[in-house]
Amino acid sequence: MVSLPQGLNRVLVIKLGALGDFVQAMGPFQAIRAALPDAQITLLTTQPFVELAMHSGWFDQVWTDRRPRSISGYWALRRQLLSGRFDMIFDLQTSDRSGNYWRMLWPRRPLISGIVAGATHPHNNPNRNIMHTLERQRDQLAMAGISTVPGPKVDWMQGDIDGLGLPDRFGVIVPGGSAHRPDKRWPAECFAALAQAWVQSGLTPVIIGTKADADWTDVVAAACPQAIDLTGKTELFQLASLCRRADIAVGNDTGPMHLAAVAGCPCLVLYSKASNPALCAQKGPSVRLLQVDDLNDLSVESVLDRLSAPLATV
Repeated sequence: MVSLPQGLNRVLVIKLGALGDFVQAMGPFQAIRAALPDAQITLLTTQPFVELAMHSGWFDQVWTDRRPRSISGYWALRRQLLSGRFDMIFDLQTSDRSGNYWRMLWPRRPLISGIVAGATHPHNNPNRNIMHTLERQRDQLAMAGISTVPGPKVDWMQGDIDGLGLPDRFGVIVPGGSAHRPDKRWPAECFAALAQAWVQSGLTPVIIGTKADADWTDVVAAACPQAIDLTGKTELFQLASLCRRADIAVGNDTGPMHLAAVAGCPCLVLYSKASNPALCAQKGPSVRLLQVDDLNDLSVESVLDRLSAPLATV
């Protein structure tokens, strides 16, 4: 069994990326803090997750990666990283970009857990690219001496939802997703029909998404005036609290569904062949998946049938 290096007083964790990636790293964040309770741990992340990370209790400080694109920008980042005097880096991003951040610290490079060439604690499992994100991160940390990675606890994510006008019973609809990946979206008209079916059964639909999702969410809201449209009106802490109260959440393979899953909301996530759930599926106590090659071919009846079928936890 690999032992965690001794004398790790100052540690850097790197996790960039989108909401789903950040949520799936929450268990590893907790594990690093539990393994190094007295260390000063710094997270390098992107702007959307700075406030979330600061409130988590897992980090002593949070730095923003501003994606330098100039020589002066890289020198500024190098000076900041050197000022941290880190003993070890846990590179949970494992990208060329994050690997370069370690490379440019020569000749004072700290220990590093990751896949960059020359890593002191490499994740050299030949199967890493066919492992689910959570399994891959657990394996990486085990090879660095952290053998226990729990499921993420997000009960600290509490947002004020009293002013959102939520009824006693409601279901969450997440019709959006990456604008450049329309093949990962179920048609908006289908989400609208699902919302109408919920109304008929006595469940109020609550539509969530960012302003960038308005092309999808507007269709659902227009077709189902009984729905509560919260597009662009919820921040991450509110979203977690909202999902805890919801009866169900149905959506595409997108970040808010990862958050809904770890918050404990019963979830149904819709997949096309554009995503491989074996590598990236949402994980939580009550998660169901429904995958078809083309989401345009997925009927509302199939979704309703899947919601009424026995739960298959993943």
